[in-house]
Amino acid sequence: MVLKRNATDVKTSNLVKIQGALEWLEQNQDKTLGEINAPPEEADDPTAEPPALNPGEEARSLVCNDCGKRFRSQAQAEFHASKTQHVDFAESTEEIAPLTEEEKKAKLEELRLRLAEKRSGVSEQDKADKKRNEEIRRKSTKETQDIKEDLKKKEQLKEAAAKRREKQEEIAAKDRIKAKIAADKEERRLKSEKEKAEREGRAPPAVSNTAPLATTSGPVVSKPASAYTEARLRLQTPSGNVQKSFPVETTLFEVAAALGQENGLEVQSFTQNYPKKVFDQMEFGATLKELGLVPSASLIVK
Repeated sequence: MVLKRNATDVKTSNLVKIQGALEWLEQNQDKTLGEINAPPEEADDPTAEPPALNPGEEARSLVCNDCGKRFRSQAQAEFHASKTQHVDFAESTEEIAPLTEEEKKAKLEELRLRLAEKRSGVSEQDKADKKRNEEIRRKSTKETQDIKEDLKKKEQLKEAAAKRREKQEEIAAKDRIKAKIAADKEERRLKSEKEKAEREGRAPPAVSNTAPLATTSGPVVSKPASAYTEARLRLQTPSGNVQKSFPVETTLFEVAAALGQENGLEVQSFTQNYPKKVFDQMEFGATLKELGLVPSASLIVK
């Protein structure tokens, strides 16, 4: 069926298209994309048609025989057909009053408000998602940093233990060399005395294999620092004094780590009052024996 368009329809075609778009938006604003694209449901009686025009009557609107919706002009019917794929239209004598300017403004404002509400809901959801993702990222970053710190501390303890072993092996090697030199020196001395006694025609001096026994009548000699295997430390911390004993080959880094594990302290330095001396982190790799803190010492923890 072809409906002739008069001059008025041509002049108001843009207005009709806007009205058709507003009506379509109003009808489909609460539908999902799937519902909009779904094929329309058939009317209760798809074969029913509006009554034919009587002689002398004018067509004032168009009606869709597929769904029963009425339209003011052919432009609206074409718009409806392009959206729903309906093709069966007929003329009707019922006139559909056009929207007034106030009604158009009201409908546009209503559509804007509904669109703003939907966007606001999406925006709030986006904010909540971003906040949750940021919390997950921060938690993951903190756990990663804690793991890295633990690995770093373990590596530092391993390095300190390796250095301590190296120093112990070095000291033992030096002691063996000293003992060998002393034995060679004693051997040369005995050989020289024996040769001298032979030249003079007397018996060689007897070699004594036993060391003289210590007596209680002589003065008591204190042991040298190298003879101690442990160091007693009195540590003055912000929470009180702590007394601890460590092997002489323990490094200051290990002492600081022990305080950190027991008291939660982050040690920056140790200070000795007499003689006045400050041991900062540059010296944490040295042992208590090397720093002269054997057999005992008092340190202020900072």
